[in-house]
Amino acid sequence: MSKLSRTQKLAILADAAKYDASCASSGSTKRNSRKTGGIGSTGGMGICHSYAPDGRCISLLKILLTNYCMFDCLYCVNRSSSNVRRAAFTVQDVVDLTLDFYKRNYIEGLFLSSGIIRSPDYTMEQLVEVARRLRKVHRFGGYIHLKTIPEADSELLKEAGRYADRLSINIELPDDKSIARLAPEKSGTLIRKTMAGLGKRIGEAKAERKTSRKAPVFSPGGHSTQMIIGADPSDDGKILTTSSGLYGRYGLKRVYYSAFSPIPDASGGLPLKSPPLLREHRLYQADWLLRFYGFSVADIMTGANHGHLDLTIDPKLAWALQNRDKFPVNVNLADKESLLRVPGLGTTGVGKILRARRFSALRLQDLERICQSVKKILPFVVATDWHPGKQLDSLNLYDRLKPPAEQLNLFAV
Repeated sequence: MSKLSRTQKLAILADAAKYDASCASSGSTKRNSRKTGGIGSTGGMGICHSYAPDGRCISLLKILLTNYCMFDCLYCVNRSSSNVRRAAFTVQDVVDLTLDFYKRNYIEGLFLSSGIIRSPDYTMEQLVEVARRLRKVHRFGGYIHLKTIPEADSELLKEAGRYADRLSINIELPDDKSIARLAPEKSGTLIRKTMAGLGKRIGEAKAERKTSRKAPVFSPGGHSTQMIIGADPSDDGKILTTSSGLYGRYGLKRVYYSAFSPIPDASGGLPLKSPPLLREHRLYQADWLLRFYGFSVADIMTGANHGHLDLTIDPKLAWALQNRDKFPVNVNLADKESLLRVPGLGTTGVGKILRARRFSALRLQDLERICQSVKKILPFVVATDWHPGKQLDSLNLYDRLKPPAEQLNLFAV
C-alpha cells in the first residue's frame, strides 16, 4: 500500500471522528497566551466552524490519532474487523496540524480521540504526549479535549487532566448487558470506576484551587461521556435513568447522545437503520430538564409511550399536559420551581419574571416582552389581566399546542 500523505490521513481520520458528538468546548476556564508569548486562547474572533452532516456545529480540529483498533465493538466503524481504510498520525503530525489550523483561524482547539493500538497504556501515552507538547513546548493556550481510554493506567489519566480542558470517557451504551454483547472487550464496571476516579480528582483540584491559585488545574472543563442511541433496544427511560445516575454519582458535566448510524459490513446484531434524529433531540431536551429544571426521570417519563418520549411535543409540554392539576401558575406569586415547570418558560425567562415582579405586578404585555413565545405559555399561567379560563380542561389542548404538520417536499433528500 502506498504511503499516505498528511492530507489523505486527515481526510480518513477526521471522517472517522465524526461519530463522536461530545466535542463542545463549553465549561472550561478562560486562557490566553497573549502575555506568555505562546499561541492560542480559549476564546477569539473569526473562528471558522464546520458542520456534521446532521447540522451539529464543530469548531475544533476533531480527529483520531489512528483508526487502527484492537477492539471489535460491533457498532464502531473502526472496529478491528471493519474493512475501512486505515491511517495513523504521529504525535508530531497532530501537534503540527493543530498549530497550523489555529494560525489559519480555522479552529479554536483540538478534540483528539483514538482507536486502541498495541495496548490501552500505549495509546493513552500518545494522546497525553500530544497535549503535553502543545502545552509545554508550544505554550498552546487553545482548548484541548482528550478522549481517555478507561483501561489505561490511572497515572496516565491524571497526567492527561493536567493538560486537557476536558476529558471524556464514552459509556457507549446505557446497559451493561448491551456493552457485553456489542463491545465484548469493554466493561461497564471499569468505565464507571474510571469515571469515579476522574470525578474525584476534578473535585479535589477545584477544592485546592479555592485555597491556592497556584494549585495545578485538572481538567477544568470537567468530564463527559456519550451514549449511542438505537444500537440496542434500551428505551428512553433506561437511557435517562443511566444519565441521571452518571450525573449524580460521578459529577459528569455532560452526557451526549448520538443516534446510531448504520455502518458498512455491520453485524447482524445491529439495527438496519438509524433511529429518527428527533429522538436524539428529545433526549437532549429531557437531559436539560434533569440538569437545570428540577425534573426527575419519573417526572419526564410521565408523558412517555411504552418507555419512549413523545416525538411530537417536547418533554416539558408532555409532562404539563399529564399534570394539568398543577396549572395555571400565577406568575406574580409562584415560586421559582413552579415557574420552571411552565412549558415555554426557560431559566432566563423565569429569572426575568422574578426580577421584574419585585417592582410591579406583571401583566400580559409584560410577559410578551419577557417570553420568546407568549402564546405557548398562555394556557398555563395567570397574570394580573389574564386567566386561561377552562383551556386546561379542553380535550383538544394537545392538538392545539403540538407543532403544525410540515408539508412534505417532493424534492427533499
